[in-house]
Formats: sequence, structure tokens, C-alpha cells
Amino acid sequence: VVLDHPEEITNPFSGVKVTLPPDAVAVYDCIKGAEVLGEGDHFRKGLDWFIKHEPEAYSKLLD
Repeated sequence: VVLDHPEEITNPFSGVKVTLPPDAVAVYDCIKGAEVLGEGDHFRKGLDWFIKHEPEAYSKLLD
């Protein structure tokens, strides 16, 4: 489910917080799910999306 409002996401390692738009939250959730399930292809596609569409958030949350 994609929500209609931004959401604050926290990097679990650094504690850095980033407010993401709904589409980026959905992709972030997919990345984290793919990480847990070992779905490398979905994980990589999600990272590539973040690098292209949310580069600053990528560097703070996923890099």
C-alpha cells in the first residue's frame, strides 16, 4: 500500500533521519524486504531506483 503523505525513515545504523515521499517509501520498503528474503535482483533494482530518483536519501539511508 502506497500512502499519500511523506514519511520519516531512520537509518538503523547511523540514526540519520530522512523524510521521503510516498513512492520512495514504497521502494525503500521493497529494498528492505528484498534484503531479508535474499532477493538480489529486486534489491539491486530498488537501489538503482534510489540512486536515480533520490540520490541524497540513498547516500543517507542505503549507501
